[in-house]
Amino acid sequence: MGLFDKLFGKKEQKESLDQGLQKTKTGFFEKITKAIAGKSTVDEEVLDDLENALVGADVGIDTTVKIIDRIEARIARDKYINSSELNAILKQEIQAILVDGPTDLSYQDYNLPSDHKPHVILVVGVNGVGKTTTIGKLAHNFSLAGKSVLLGAADTFRAAAVDQLTIWSERANVPIVKHGMGADPSAVAFDTVQSGIAKNIDVIIIDTAGRLHNKAHLMEELTKIRRVIKKIMPDAPHEVLLVLDGSTGQNALEQARHFTAATEVTGLAITKLDGTAKGGVVLAIADQFKIPVKFIGVGEKATDLLVFDKKEFVDTLFDLNM
Repeated sequence: MGLFDKLFGKKEQKESLDQGLQKTKTGFFEKITKAIAGKSTVDEEVLDDLENALVGADVGIDTTVKIIDRIEARIARDKYINSSELNAILKQEIQAILVDGPTDLSYQDYNLPSDHKPHVILVVGVNGVGKTTTIGKLAHNFSLAGKSVLLGAADTFRAAAVDQLTIWSERANVPIVKHGMGADPSAVAFDTVQSGIAKNIDVIIIDTAGRLHNKAHLMEELTKIRRVIKKIMPDAPHEVLLVLDGSTGQNALEQARHFTAATEVTGLAITKLDGTAKGGVVLAIADQFKIPVKFIGVGEKATDLLVFDKKEFVDTLFDLNM
């Protein structure tokens, strides 16, 4: 067993996931338990209470209605469903809401696709959601998995962003490409990819500005970065990862709407789930934007940034014994 296996063993990941989702799980299931307590059948009152429980976990109105409609359809089809079956059905329907991404971009055990090198990840998101920290944790974890990593500090609008990413590069012991504050972000991205190719790097992770003065400016900047990257590597970036703060609930949906309008987002990283009882926002975002969740943050340690597995996520939500 190697170092990575020890640090990323299934038991340790399961423990991190369970602890990180504890607030969401406790609040969510207290409401569900009350909804079905003493009931022998799933009637309209149970469904109303279940709807309130889902909304309370920040699953969102639209996604909640979709789940309730599916359960009602199953009741109508099967004629009779008792309350003891409700958890199993709800679990199935919640898992069905979560979007699957391409299997070659699942990052299971922090593996990378084998059909190209380097693998270029462009990271977007507003300031304060944990974007730079997520990049640092990704660098750390990919490095632990035996991958060579290069960071690109293309958020040149904030000196603090470059400084923070530099600190993370030192912690993870990975190189970084950076220019001065106010430099052209696309030039940083170009130099990063060029350097990564020359050094035969496995994965390149590029930070971008968290907020520009308007959506049009943001779109132009991200489009320009993508364009210059493609000049060196036509199929890159291979991932545009949007980082969202799960503790902000419905506000994260607005951020997702903003960034998906500005660029083609291919994956989501949802942070700070350990500090909120509103982890249901993961379902709302995945459902509304049909974008797969790739990583979730459930703690402060770098190894608490977990590769998202929808089955494990739902199993953990429904496991009351842990």
